[in-house]
This record gives sequence, C-alpha cells and structure tokens, in this order.
Amino acid sequence: MEDIYKKLLVSIGEDLNRDGLKTTPRRAAKSFEFLTKGYKQDIDHVINGAIFESDNDEMIIVKDIEMYSLCEHHLLPFFGKCHVGYIPQGKVMGLSKIARVVDVFARRLQIQENLTKQIADTIMKQTGALGVGVVIEAQHLCMMMRGVEKQNSVMKTSCMLGVFRSQSSTRSEFLSLIQ
Repeated sequence: MEDIYKKLLVSIGEDLNRDGLKTTPRRAAKSFEFLTKGYKQDIDHVINGAIFESDNDEMIIVKDIEMYSLCEHHLLPFFGKCHVGYIPQGKVMGLSKIARVVDVFARRLQIQENLTKQIADTIMKQTGALGVGVVIEAQHLCMMMRGVEKQNSVMKTSCMLGVFRSQSSTRSEFLSLIQ
C-alpha cells in the first residue's frame, strides 16, 4: 500500500523528497489500514461471548454512538451518530459490544444505507431480540468537500426489524427516546 501512495503522490505532481512528504506514504498506508480494520475483524470474536441471559423484556437503547466510516464511492469520510435499540427475548448484549458492532461495520468502505442494515441484522442475529431499530445520522465529506458542496446536510437512515417494523407504537417509542 505504501508504494501505491507513492505513485498517487507523484501522479498529482508532488515531490516525494519534499521534507513534509518523506514518510507520508508509510503514514497514509497505516492510516488507511486503521480506517478499514473492520475487514479483519470477526463479529463473533468482537462480541466474545458477551451475550447474557436476562428476563428483561423492555426496550434497551444505546444512543449517540460515535461513528466514522469511509464512503465506498469516493473514499472520503462520513461521520456522525448511531442509535441502537432492541427488545430482548431472554438475552442481552454487553453494552460496549453494541458500540463495537457499529465500529466493525463502520470501519469498512460503506454506504450509510448498508451500514445501518448490517448493524441491525447483526444485533438481531446475535441476541435473538424481538426487534431491533438502528438510526444513523451522518455528514458526508463527499457531499461537503466536493460535488454539490452542501456543508450543513445530514443524512439519516433507519432499519427497523421485528416488532420495530411491525408495531408502530414500538417504533414511535424508540424514535422519541433517541431524540
């Protein structure tokens, strides 16, 4: 990857011997590896058995989970907040594991619509919940720095599964609690 960054810098007219760029290809390669580390993470290993028996049957919500990803179309960042809610059915997931699930999928080249669904599907599968709701609010640098250049635009996506989809009262409760 370091060689690719060298070629990229030369192709835009930069001098690789310039003081500020001498180690940039190595730093950029390490940075890109970090930003896409989700490809090397296995969801079962990340959750690491942190699914616990519980008789709780009320909605559980983790909101305002910081999220950073890269747009698969332009390789530019998008970032924002993810809100996750679920209604357990005998099992709950360790609190930090919900944020880790978000990170595993966010640290891949993505579009926000797919990211939202991947998180919801994983929480549903891992917990066997009655329902899962995920909402992501994000700003996209591909829309802010280039193209249409709209600085204040925020994209919101949602994925509702199980009772979050079939019962409007459950969906409404979730949406009101994340506001």
